[in-house]
Formats: sequence, C-alpha cells, structure tokens
Amino acid sequence: MAYVDGFLLAVPRRQMEKYRRVARMAGKVWREHGALEYRECVGDDLNVKGMGVPFPRRTRVKPGETVVFSWIVYKSRAHRDRVNAKVMKDPRMLKVMNDPDSMPFDHKRMSYGGFKVLVDL
Repeated sequence: MAYVDGFLLAVPRRQMEKYRRVARMAGKVWREHGALEYRECVGDDLNVKGMGVPFPRRTRVKPGETVVFSWIVYKSRAHRDRVNAKVMKDPRMLKVMNDPDSMPFDHKRMSYGGFKVLVDL
C-alpha cells in the first residue's frame, strides 16, 4: 500500500509566485529521486462552517495569507525514507534549505506528517 507525506502551511499571498517556483523545483527533485506524485494545492473554498476546524484557523492564517495543502506519494514508508534521504542531499534542495530568506512561508507554522493509506479507490 502507498505511503503519503502531507503538509499544511500558511503562505503570504504576495509570496505565492515565489512559493510556486520553489514548489515546482522541489517537485522536480522529489520526482527525480523516485516520488510517485507531488501535489501543491492553494486554498480556494476555505470558509466552511459546521465541519471541524477550518484550515485557515488550524494554520493560524494571518491577514494577507492563504493555506497551501500538499502531499507526496511513495510506494511505501521505506521507499519514502530512501527518497527523502536523496532529496535532502540534493544540491538544489540544500541551497533552498540553507537560505531562510528563500523560503516564502514561516516553516515554524507548517504541519507535516507521514500517513499509511487507509482507503485507495
């Protein structure tokens, strides 16, 4: 069964194009190193009521920010660990990770986790 890394973060709207560029580069790196899917989605219909905690509240969105929900799919958790080890050594990723100014969001407010797929239709 597949394995998924999921991310939820707040991104300033004025930084969205910069975020897109970083995300496109990161997606290419992850795919080159073996990830099966790489998705980045920007909030569109976030003011839902009556169902749990809305993403904007969960991510503590500030005025001028929006929510990004993303995921990466792997064959298994072991495959994820191998792919991520390669990604973290890739010079393109090291350049971004070692330069805090290149990150167009507050990484301290990012939620992240690895998930076993429960249902796959």
